[in-house]
Amino acid sequence: MADAKGFKPDVDVRVREYRIGAIGAGMIMAECHLAAYKEAGFPVLAIASRTRAHVAEVAERWGIPKVHDTPDDLIRDTDVDIVDLAFPPDQQPALIRAALKQPHIKAILAQKPLALSLDEARKLRDEAKAAGKILSVNQNMRYDQSMQVLKQILDKGELGDVVMATIDMRAIPHWQTFLEEFDRLTLSNMSVHHLDVLRFLFGDPTEIYTATRTDPRTKFKHKDGITVSTIKFPGNVLAVSMEDVWAGPREEGFDSEFYIRWRVEGTDGVAHGTIGWPNGEASTLTYASRKTTGGKWVTPTWETMWFPHAFVGVMEQLQYAVKSGTVPVLNVADNVKTMALVEAGYRSMDEGRAIKLSEIAID
Repeated sequence: MADAKGFKPDVDVRVREYRIGAIGAGMIMAECHLAAYKEAGFPVLAIASRTRAHVAEVAERWGIPKVHDTPDDLIRDTDVDIVDLAFPPDQQPALIRAALKQPHIKAILAQKPLALSLDEARKLRDEAKAAGKILSVNQNMRYDQSMQVLKQILDKGELGDVVMATIDMRAIPHWQTFLEEFDRLTLSNMSVHHLDVLRFLFGDPTEIYTATRTDPRTKFKHKDGITVSTIKFPGNVLAVSMEDVWAGPREEGFDSEFYIRWRVEGTDGVAHGTIGWPNGEASTLTYASRKTTGGKWVTPTWETMWFPHAFVGVMEQLQYAVKSGTVPVLNVADNVKTMALVEAGYRSMDEGRAIKLSEIAID
């Protein structure tokens, strides 16, 4: 039986009244967004994507009453309150702009990365503000259960002053085919999860140095196949994020080990754990604190997982923002700062030096 040891690995759902229009019918929408919304009781009114036959199958599976021929048709549906996007980043900005023009649309949930460039992300932020609409970005790792509990531990000061943090990812390079058309790969599509959650934990960074190499196992042209980023945060916190999105031989007869592991060390304690993907298990966290556990290791547990349950937190913070008139946790202005960190990482690759975040304009 799960025992969270007094922590809250998942959010409480405070609002579930605003009707969602889902755009996209691929794995992330069909297996994560819609599964989470069904469990949480969020009303999904309509769905659309590029292939109506496939969309109809997804709609039947999840009990979605309306199937639109095109995303634009869904956006014009006056019964939709929130547009939920799961589309490629080169096509997403146009859909966001279409939704911003509709008086009945109260909020938009965009995928990460928000856009292909920091400049485009800044423009979308400013256009959403001018339209008086809420634009949120689906940086769902913040709602992973181990990250939620780790944040609570850090906020209570149980580890003392944080000294160092690491995230190490070995996964499966199942790159979406549309990424073959872009020159940016791992940092903007995988590392962005880790860079964003490090900001969530430690605040806005001051400096990043990113080293990279191409991955000979990724067959299309790219610049950043494997990346290692060293990031400095306030309080002299040093973090390292490493992404090797290939975990060794996958031929028959070979065992592969895929994981995302993390560790945080402080002056009064240590926490470490895993993000439970892609093996379909719950994330883990174990910590010891001189202040609160007497140096003994404590392991909170839960039954929910990053995928799909973190998507409940993502939609909940948006539903609550619409109801309360407050700024959502995953607001677009905050996400522009994550995009700036990614941009600084690419500049670091190009120039072979550490980049101060003050060098990257976000206003």
